[in-house]
Amino acid sequence: MNALDHALLTAARTGDTDGVRTAIEGGARVDARDEELRTPLLLAALGDHVEAARLLVAAGADPDAQDRREDSPWLVTGVTGSVAMLHVLLPAGPDLTLRNRFGGIALIPAAERGHVAYVREVLRRTDIDVDHVNRLGWTALLEAVILGDGGRAHQEVVEALLAAGATPGLADGDGVTALAHAERRGFTELVALLRAAA
Repeated sequence: MNALDHALLTAARTGDTDGVRTAIEGGARVDARDEELRTPLLLAALGDHVEAARLLVAAGADPDAQDRREDSPWLVTGVTGSVAMLHVLLPAGPDLTLRNRFGGIALIPAAERGHVAYVREVLRRTDIDVDHVNRLGWTALLEAVILGDGGRAHQEVVEALLAAGATPGLADGDGVTALAHAERRGFTELVALLRAAA
């Protein structure tokens, strides 16, 4: 790796906007990779360095470049829940069907983690597949129930998913529905939401 590429990766990782600009202007490769195959844009997205990411997108950085863990700049927005980063990356035309190492799309980790604002925004701004099923046999709705805590954030995520057309009766690989999982876990508010949607 040359010094300019290294400088760009370091600047993106730390959110050093001036450093990103200088490296790009100096001829650094906008999609250079570090030892984990992470690009500057992925590093900026992981750190939620929005302005650095904006510069990289303007320079043509790939929102879909995946690293060794199969993370991409777009996919990690579902993990971080950053609405600001979502807005920076959407103009770059990310592949909404790109899958992470679990076979999931960006919506699924966002639902699991209770990132309400992100879930609402990605559903509002894109045609992301609300019923995508990952390798575990789970949709965003199932993950919000199975891996969520049943609290207000996960209730709002479930509401948003149902409003966007999520199929409440889609069962997991064992044939268990989100409603059955919510009943087993004693999530009375989620049970009420899912019953109303059935």
